[in-house]
Amino acid sequence: MTGTEKTNVTVLLRRWQSGEAEALEAMLPQIYAELERLARAQLNRDFGATLQPSELVAEAYLKLVNVNDMDFADRAHFFSVAARIMRRVLVDRYRRREAIKRGSGKTLLTLNQFNDVDSVPALELERLDDALNTLEKLDTRQAEIVNLRFFGGLRVDEIAALLKLSDRTIKREWAAAKLWLYREIAA
Repeated sequence: MTGTEKTNVTVLLRRWQSGEAEALEAMLPQIYAELERLARAQLNRDFGATLQPSELVAEAYLKLVNVNDMDFADRAHFFSVAARIMRRVLVDRYRRREAIKRGSGKTLLTLNQFNDVDSVPALELERLDDALNTLEKLDTRQAEIVNLRFFGGLRVDEIAALLKLSDRTIKREWAAAKLWLYREIAA
């Protein structure tokens, strides 16, 4: 998205929140590709996924447009909420799938998805979600970085721009959060 499109999304979000339904219609083509990229990034980690990216976007969209009393500050906030909603959809689907299977065929993930280190053990989506919920209570910024990086599929520079922080800060917080999550899940 160009700078003008990013600004336009923020303006359209504000118009939509003030009750202008046409603003949502104007915004959708601009955000669809980015939402689909987020969905594809999340689904690429779930080897047992039964959803296509367009289906995940559709489910997230239905939840996003029905979010009452949500005041999106800007484009960054909107995509942060979208990543959280997609995470919730995936976790809910995972739990339903696992309830049916009664524990077989676990969906495995790795926290080092973005690094070349193969030594990190795989983990279950549900355990990661529980650990991330705990991290949100301890350090909301680190949890947000994990959410955007791991579930949103964003690069360090994209997260830095969205959160208005330096790349160096994002890398440091990502490393600390990853270590904390690894210890929490391994415990």
